[in-house]
Amino acid sequence: MKTPRGTPLLASLLLAAAGGLLLWLAFPAWDLWPLAVAGPALLQLAAYGQRARRGAVVGGVLGAAFMLPLLSWSGVFVGSLPWVALSVAQALFYAALGAGVAAVSRLPAAPLWSALLWVAAEGARSRWPFGGLPWGRLGFAQADSPLAQLAAVGGVPLVSFAVALSGCGLANVVVTVLRRDAAPGRPDGRYRRRIPALALAIAPWLAVIPLGPTGDTPPGGSTQVPARVDIAVVQGGVPRAGLDFNAQRRAVLDNHVQATVDLAAEVAAGRRPAPQLVLWPENSSDIDPLINPDAAEQIDRAARAIGVPILIGAVLDGPGGFLTNAGIVWDPVTGPGDQYAKRHPVPFGEYMPARSFFRLFSDKVDLLRRDFRAGETPGLLDMGGVAVGDVICFEVAYDGLVADVVAEGAQLLVVQTNNATFGYTDESPQQLAMSRLRAIEFDRPVVVVATSGLSAVIESDGSVRARSDLFTQWVFTGAVTLGEGTTVAARLGSAPEAAMSGLAVAALLWTWGRRRTTGLAADTRVVDPATASSQASTPRASNDRALSRFPIPFRGDDL
Repeated sequence: MKTPRGTPLLASLLLAAAGGLLLWLAFPAWDLWPLAVAGPALLQLAAYGQRARRGAVVGGVLGAAFMLPLLSWSGVFVGSLPWVALSVAQALFYAALGAGVAAVSRLPAAPLWSALLWVAAEGARSRWPFGGLPWGRLGFAQADSPLAQLAAVGGVPLVSFAVALSGCGLANVVVTVLRRDAAPGRPDGRYRRRIPALALAIAPWLAVIPLGPTGDTPPGGSTQVPARVDIAVVQGGVPRAGLDFNAQRRAVLDNHVQATVDLAAEVAAGRRPAPQLVLWPENSSDIDPLINPDAAEQIDRAARAIGVPILIGAVLDGPGGFLTNAGIVWDPVTGPGDQYAKRHPVPFGEYMPARSFFRLFSDKVDLLRRDFRAGETPGLLDMGGVAVGDVICFEVAYDGLVADVVAEGAQLLVVQTNNATFGYTDESPQQLAMSRLRAIEFDRPVVVVATSGLSAVIESDGSVRARSDLFTQWVFTGAVTLGEGTTVAARLGSAPEAAMSGLAVAALLWTWGRRRTTGLAADTRVVDPATASSQASTPRASNDRALSRFPIPFRGDDL
């Protein structure tokens, strides 16, 4: 089964599956980031010159081979059905991507259009359905790569574009190397065709050279010393991993209270520097301290002991029959102050869409008895004069939610998270990698504070200064440099992604127009029977027949 001058079906499927698996290995905890280019490269080869339907098949195979292992953490405690369903749903976006790559492979500069389609596909699945799932974007695998510096210019979409362009350009280098149709008398023709293909492959890497690493220099080259703040990060620990950690929610609260009280004793003894603010994770108080006097008393005890504001993570009872996942600044004198309500509750984790429908597939939906209500305002919190931008757990994956708090004036980004429900899986390191990209994107230090790990302090250049282990108690104290400037990415917002997605759509329309024009021309062309047989016997026609037997399609317009 193969289309003319196309890749045989089996070869296409093997290329796509290999691309998905190699792409997975680029992400934490494998962290083989150079392999990220293999996903776009092998999809480009598998879908090259194919019909859209074949492209959709190979794209779906790549997506499944990528998403099933990447999202395996989602089924660790709820079973395989939700995990497989989520992975297949995400793979459908890669099926659409594969169809698009197959279509634009007929255009000049095909790698460019394919890379733009990767950005558009990632943008779509980051928004739909139920608010989307940005997990697994190409850019999130590049925290240790030189390409990560592009995040400060165009955000995560630009990093994804650079990875995809490099991979798709590399695929076209392979195509031109294997071609056999150099013009007679011009044996160097194929070598000249490789130059633009190679240029597209290496262009992203050349683009990062003038950027250099991001640092702590204030904007405009000022010599003013940036402001610094002493912080404490408290990972109090949980009794055990799993969905039932909340059954011992008082133990979780007590762990964080006691760890903070112990820290205060060390500060008083001179063994630790005194912090100006203390950070607790999401779910550090699943007992609502605004209505439960006992929980409030324990948090008061910790705040009075350390003598500075504490950012706690609390589950609040309300509004109405809903719950609220909130970050609350707790002052040692005045008690609860600024609050942030999580704006993007996780579907199926914090609220259950179409509960009766999904109950048909798993009774686990009833583990979530009450839905969480989404907040409406960005999480800019005042902690003793420091502007803290709070995002909770998966929110760090969403471009707009992080950009909003920076636009509001956040000097320090905090990711409050609870990863106990994912056990010893790759979810925590994957989330940490996203936080590192955010630090580069907005030139801000990022503190990830988790109930069970991984907690980390990330410098504005994306480097990890300190990191905890999973399921251990961990307390960090030290100074971080506050961010004051504005990166190009912060000023442009979603404009780069919108522009690249628009160009991708334009490329698809261009393909449709070319096919329509070609079809009309074919319908009106008159062929002389006397010359048809001679044309069929030309060296070029013979060469085309030979090329059709190769596992990789070769086209005259491959660039």
